[in-house]
Amino acid sequence: MLSNRKFGDTGLTVSILGLGAGQIGMSDVPESVASDVLNGALDLGVTLIDTAASYGLSEERIGRHLSHRRDEFVLSTKGGQAIHGYPDWSVGSLSASIEQSLRRTRSERIDIYLLHSCPVEVLRRGDLQDTLDQAVAAGKIRIAGYSGDNEHLAFAVDSGRFAAIETSINIADQWNLRHVVGPGTGLGVIAKRPIANAPWRFAERPSGNYAELYWQRLRELQLDPRDLDWAEFALRFSAYAPGVHSAIVGTAKLANLRRNVEAANHGPLPKAMLSDIEQAWQRVGSDWASST
Repeated sequence: MLSNRKFGDTGLTVSILGLGAGQIGMSDVPESVASDVLNGALDLGVTLIDTAASYGLSEERIGRHLSHRRDEFVLSTKGGQAIHGYPDWSVGSLSASIEQSLRRTRSERIDIYLLHSCPVEVLRRGDLQDTLDQAVAAGKIRIAGYSGDNEHLAFAVDSGRFAAIETSINIADQWNLRHVVGPGTGLGVIAKRPIANAPWRFAERPSGNYAELYWQRLRELQLDPRDLDWAEFALRFSAYAPGVHSAIVGTAKLANLRRNVEAANHGPLPKAMLSDIEQAWQRVGSDWASST
């Protein structure tokens, strides 16, 4: 079973490893498989499930297969941008998105609701933050947060309007970790892309694949996982990075989730490995912005 951490100063507690439920929302994933992964996650001690309005059937499947276990996990979802009948990033769009997520997930309240990659120029208006505050006051969401990277994330955190963030943190993507995230902020922090989209799967540069940038960066960093496999090496770095409370890994295979849980339970990377990562980052990666 996984250990748990306090989620910043929010009053929530989350497992060190969360399930990213994007893949189980894909239409080619059978309903029975989605059910097995979702219920299997809770059985393995995963207490954070992260989804989004844009993840296909994900929210609906969470509602369909986990509504009877709703008190066993923290539900995090994202939205606010595109919803039929409303302009993008409008108060109406955000309000409708929250209602849609409540309905789809069959929840009385969303535990963590994050603005999904909302650009900084929209954040400056402040009206979406006001809408989130109203939703918290009405009991529709418990924690209002922001999901994004780079200067958009920095602005969101500096504004003081959010209680939680979700951002890219991995061995090949450390801008957010080094410039924004850190212990003592009081924010609940979810690390996304903790295994860097597994670029080690590819012998050659995977042009057009999500892993392409990370593939190139790993070649430049020249990291050595030693006796660990790459997935465990990467996951343990992210899950135990300073200030991180939970690292979410997406999968539609229960066997993969079991391996991830086992890896996370092995604890932080040895100090020598962390030192090697630090030296490599200072050598070639200090100017790298986060992937978006």
